[in-house]
Amino acid sequence: MRPDFIARASVVINASRDRVWKALVNPAALKEFFFGSDVRSDWKEGSPITWSGVWEGKPYQDKGVVLKAEPDYALQYTHFSPLTGEPDKPENYHTVTIELSDAGKQTRVALTQDNNPTEDAQLHSARNWHTMLAGLKKFVERK
Repeated sequence: MRPDFIARASVVINASRDRVWKALVNPAALKEFFFGSDVRSDWKEGSPITWSGVWEGKPYQDKGVVLKAEPDYALQYTHFSPLTGEPDKPENYHTVTIELSDAGKQTRVALTQDNNPTEDAQLHSARNWHTMLAGLKKFVERK
């Protein structure tokens, strides 16, 4: 088993957990702050989730499965991208966990992504997640 490097990112958003949750599971909202991805899922545990779009000039179709969907509290899913060049095997999937908690009258969003193969991959993922969470914050706070 390879060592695991966990990417972490968090943000505090001036909005209720309900408003943040709704943005996290709404395809139109996600397209605005999730790197322009078309995200499709019914957000039920065990259901598929797909992301499609263009990343760094390359079209992609990523996939995963919703592992946990607790409205206003937690969203967890697996994620695999063929752009990695790795084979589509369970050991090449990440697990992304997004947890919402109260921070006074605001909402703290804490995100982790496991199964990064190297420290560089971990840092790259963390930067991407910080960017996504900054976009989520901007999106939710302007509504």
